[in-house]
Amino acid sequence: MKKNSLQRGLQPRHVQLMAMGGMIGTGIFKGSSDTISAAGPGIIVSYLFTGFLLLIVMTALAEMAIAYPGLNIQGMIQKAFGSRFSFVVGWLYWVNWILVIIVEVLAAASFLQYWLPAAPLWLLSLICTILILSVNLISVKMYGEIEFWLAGIKIITLILFIVIGAALLFGLFPNQEAVYFGNYISHGGFLPKGWGGVFAALLIVVFSFGGSELIGLTVTEMKHMEQTLPKVIKGTMFRVILFYTLPILVICGLIPWNEIGTQGSPFVQVFSATGLQGVAHIMNFVLLTALLSAANSGMYATSRVLYSLAQNQEAPALFSFVTKRGVPIWGIIVSGIALLIGSFIAYLTPEHVFSYLMSIPGFTILFIWTSICLAQLKLRKQYPSTPYFRLWLFPYSTLFAAVALATIFFFFLFTGNIINSGICISILVLLSLLSVLIGRKK
Repeated sequence: MKKNSLQRGLQPRHVQLMAMGGMIGTGIFKGSSDTISAAGPGIIVSYLFTGFLLLIVMTALAEMAIAYPGLNIQGMIQKAFGSRFSFVVGWLYWVNWILVIIVEVLAAASFLQYWLPAAPLWLLSLICTILILSVNLISVKMYGEIEFWLAGIKIITLILFIVIGAALLFGLFPNQEAVYFGNYISHGGFLPKGWGGVFAALLIVVFSFGGSELIGLTVTEMKHMEQTLPKVIKGTMFRVILFYTLPILVICGLIPWNEIGTQGSPFVQVFSATGLQGVAHIMNFVLLTALLSAANSGMYATSRVLYSLAQNQEAPALFSFVTKRGVPIWGIIVSGIALLIGSFIAYLTPEHVFSYLMSIPGFTILFIWTSICLAQLKLRKQYPSTPYFRLWLFPYSTLFAAVALATIFFFFLFTGNIINSGICISILVLLSLLSVLIGRKK
């Protein structure tokens, strides 16, 4: 019997919008409240610095993908550091994406509560979960097409938000007084909480940019990968940095940073505060689709990570089963069960679930990005041939990113929330022990 396998049904436009769909979600639409509260208008510095680190990580990833065209992100790390380390990274990445999907689904449910305030969060998140699972069970080509349009909606929305927000800033709307740049320097100045506030917001900013490395999972399903991957990464990186910094500038310009609430989205809050209630409803709908798009990308990631782990005998062989449509169905089913558990968590602790779940993926993303940099440092000398697309200023750029990411990781691990740090350390210890046990059985 012929064994089914993943299909190369993803066009470059699919991959680019999928990566952006995974990145532009809760971190910007809902988490921006937390980041602005932590640093004020100076949060722009946090986004730009993290974006620079991300550009180095993504370029290193593209270089390795071209040098080893048959490997995805986990395969590259395995080649560099062996199966035990790749086991830890692979399963950690799966845990990361499960948490991210839960956050995205719960955030989407909270936006539904904007219209249905009496409906419980767990019920609305359950409805969103069923929708996402349905989309992921179709063929990868059709999934890529749906995600392309979902992600496209959020990109168009951000562009419109920037344009309308800039018009409000300069008083171009009738009966709207110009605000100009007063809110950037008032209420404590551009850095009301100093550079410490800028640094303190980095963990959530890293969470916001998490999902870019999803490109490293799509290489096995991307058509003409060697030619299109560098263009996809360059285009994705600069657009995402642009779509994060400009909206945050608009928000901080229109509303004093210390008046931005922690409930709901600052995007909706901006339009509500300016009296444009009709636009606020439209914005809430668009943001809902945007978060579902991010969760959709996450579900793709979890199923492909489990497939890759199973292929390397680091997960049950069941997860390597692929339908005739090229869908790793058991990975989707297990991830769906994890989402249901997330809905139950929301039912138990609706007031604290966001703060906990948004911080933990920040740790895992830092760990994975650092691993990508270290893998490139080790593999560069072993490339079978010199890739035509290479990271500039190697090894200094890679070393800088690795040291910066590791510093942020350990700083938050030992000075941040003790519950989040404890969970992260426990997961790493458990996965490390499992990697040793499984290695002995082989």
